[in-house]
Amino acid sequence: MDIYTIIFLALAVFIFIRLRNVLGQRTGEERPPFDRAARDALPPEGNVVPMPGGPIDQAAPAPAADVSPAERWKGITEPGTPLAAGLDAIVDQDSSFDPRHFITGAKGAYEMIVLAFANGDRRSLKDLLSSEVFDSFDAVIKDREKNEQKTETRFVSIDKAELVGAEVRDRAAQLTVRFVSQMISVTRDKTGAVVDGNADKVSDITDVWTFARDITSRDPNWKLVGTGSVQ
Repeated sequence: MDIYTIIFLALAVFIFIRLRNVLGQRTGEERPPFDRAARDALPPEGNVVPMPGGPIDQAAPAPAADVSPAERWKGITEPGTPLAAGLDAIVDQDSSFDPRHFITGAKGAYEMIVLAFANGDRRSLKDLLSSEVFDSFDAVIKDREKNEQKTETRFVSIDKAELVGAEVRDRAAQLTVRFVSQMISVTRDKTGAVVDGNADKVSDITDVWTFARDITSRDPNWKLVGTGSVQ
C-alpha cells in the first residue's frame, strides 16, 4: 500500500467516527419516520366522527351482551336503574354496542362540534348534527355574520363525560351525555371589541347532549339530536 492509500483510509475512518458521533446509533426506540403518503390518505378534517356503535374491533372489550347483567354496566350505572334498562334495550337491538367506546367518541364529537360552531364551520356541523339541530346552530352563525362578529373558543379541559340517559325509540337508539368542561370563549365585533365572554377567563361549562343512531343501519355513526346546558 502506498502513502496515498493509507492517507485515504485514515480519512475514511475519521469521517465515519465523526458521522457516528453526530448522528448517533439506532437503539430500537426511535419514532418511525413520518409517512407523508399516509398522512395525505387521511380523510379531510370535518368528516363524521366515528363514534363507536357498530361492529367493534378485536382489541375492544367483549360486547355487553356477553357480560352478566350484574357486571354489564359496572362503572356506568347500577343494575335496575332506568339508565341500565335503556342500555339493555340498545344491546338487545345491537349486541356489539359498548358504552365505554361510545363515551370516548362522544368526547371527541363534543369538542369538534363546539369548535366548529365557534368557527362557523357549517360543513363539519352538517355531518355531525341532525337537520333540526343544524338549523338551530346555523341561525346563530348567520346572526353573528350579519353583525360581523366572530367567536373564539378554546378548550382547557373536558373533566367529565357521563351517560345520564338511554332509550330506544322505534329504530333509533338515543344516548344522553352530561359533559363537564372548562373553556375560554369570547365574541368580538368587527373592530375587535369584546361583545360577549372574556378572553382571559376560564368558564366552567356543563352541557347535556343527546345523540341518536338508527340501529338498523350499517352506519355506525351517531348524530347530535338535542342540546341543553346547565349554568
